[in-house]
Amino acid sequence: MRVHSEDYVDAVRTGKPAQLAETQGFSWDPALWHMVLASNGGVVAAAHAALTGGVSGSLSSGLHHAKREHGSGFCTFNGLVIAAKKLLDEGAAQSVMILDLDAHCGGGTAELVNNDERIEHVDVSVSAFDRYTDTDNSRLRIVHDADDYLTTVRDMLNAAGQHSLCLYNAGMDPHEDCAIGGLNGITNDILAQREKLVFDWCRAHETPVAFVLVSGYIGSRLDQADLVAAHRLTIAEATRSHL
Repeated sequence: MRVHSEDYVDAVRTGKPAQLAETQGFSWDPALWHMVLASNGGVVAAAHAALTGGVSGSLSSGLHHAKREHGSGFCTFNGLVIAAKKLLDEGAAQSVMILDLDAHCGGGTAELVNNDERIEHVDVSVSAFDRYTDTDNSRLRIVHDADDYLTTVRDMLNAAGQHSLCLYNAGMDPHEDCAIGGLNGITNDILAQREKLVFDWCRAHETPVAFVLVSGYIGSRLDQADLVAAHRLTIAEATRSHL
């Protein structure tokens, strides 16, 4: 409830009212509460681990569309903002950058960090879903041409400030074979270069980074093995940057 309303949290916990509990798009059952606690707790744990070890990550997803009063777009609670505000309130971090490279815009994150000068939200998307207008601490760029993707990511990183921690929403749904959000021309090679950009930037700025392996949708052109291979690009680069 540091981030979400009491009514919404209670709805997810109890299933009542069902209409509110299911605003993220999932049918409610009692296991949902425990699942989202574990997933969001994983982001918090990864953030703490990054501060001591430099690089960490969590198998957490379904975060950046969730708003204060309801879920959205398969996202129940916004673990990125929960982790950022928890570490800031504890004094473990003085400022946090949330870097969102999911295919879709992080409108939930933008709403939840608005007016919190301790948090900078940097968002590069390839889809207009959940788009929002830039604020003092949230900047969004939507890329329509794959040839501009890496340059835009690089420019946005170079314009970012210095922070105690980077929380990285490492979405793989920009991949051209992803049916929900993919952009033609964004291949595994492009995504591998993107991961190198991110982790090289964090290392150069001596910024601890905690990543979450989010997004990517199995379909006729992207099977489970392909999606796992894409997520392994993040893990491989995170490991290399930490050596």
